[in-house]
Amino acid sequence: MIVLFAHANGTRGAPKIGHLEVFADLGVRTFFVISGFLITTLLVGEYGKRGRISLRDFYIRRVYRIFPAFYVYLAVMLGVAALGWIALPAEDVVFAATYTMNVHAHRAWWLGHLWSLAVEEQFYLLWPLVVSLLRPRRALWFAIAAIAIAPVLRVVAWIAWPAVRPLTDQAFPFVFDALATGCVLALAREHLEGSATYLMWLDAPSFWLIPLAGVVALAVPFTAFNLGIGVTLGNLGIAMAIHRCVRHPSYPLGRVLESRPFVFVGALSYSLYLWQQPFVNRHASGIINTFPVHLALAFGLAIVSYYLVEQPVLALRARRAARKRAPV
Repeated sequence: MIVLFAHANGTRGAPKIGHLEVFADLGVRTFFVISGFLITTLLVGEYGKRGRISLRDFYIRRVYRIFPAFYVYLAVMLGVAALGWIALPAEDVVFAATYTMNVHAHRAWWLGHLWSLAVEEQFYLLWPLVVSLLRPRRALWFAIAAIAIAPVLRVVAWIAWPAVRPLTDQAFPFVFDALATGCVLALAREHLEGSATYLMWLDAPSFWLIPLAGVVALAVPFTAFNLGIGVTLGNLGIAMAIHRCVRHPSYPLGRVLESRPFVFVGALSYSLYLWQQPFVNRHASGIINTFPVHLALAFGLAIVSYYLVEQPVLALRARRAARKRAPV
């Protein structure tokens, strides 16, 4: 919803609020931190039950979850381009189809948002392997090291490698610390909840000043600060906000996030992220790109994708899992 709000800003018929780019970054960054937390929680849970992690099963589950809606969207965009309605460079299609859009800086609008899904797919490929090889305790230190190393890589790349500057907020080596922050939260959660000092900050009535400070840090316009420490502070603020909501679902924000409208948007979120891009486009002025028509179309296509693509495929995944559990 944060990304959708930021993208809609300045579209035809919508109010224009200046300097909202930070909200698009905040939305995707929150997605990364949540993903690191969720995936690591699932991996640690499997390790705790079985004493190992089945990489094969993990990758198969991700294929069922991610590929169908993604490639349907890509196929539709190819069809629209074939009709001559949009211009879609061939190299954009190649980078998108191979989940490497996050190393391709100069791209058309229609597939540009797929860079974040490329980051996710690379994370899915690497992190379960790390946890499986290192085991959770050593994987924690690996993730902490990633949080420390990524700012250095960003600053060095910005100074020494000007050609990659457009990718310092997208290429995996420069953004894996957001995912790693969520991983650390999942791996260290029990330890953190045993710390009286940490809980004092987490449960304080004034807690929201901490994530607010993280958002302010993300918005600081000085490149050296942003790449070096601003991003790290933003990630930590997001992680603490997630921890508070998970720890206290009965608090006001927790109740809002667990309300039926928010849960419904959460269910749609993957397809909604895919399909908002062609419509919520401030660079276009057609009726389909006009507020609030573009939001209605984005939600409409997301609902179609959710019920006609995601749900049937997930049902297949559930049947596969049931067959595996069935006694021979």
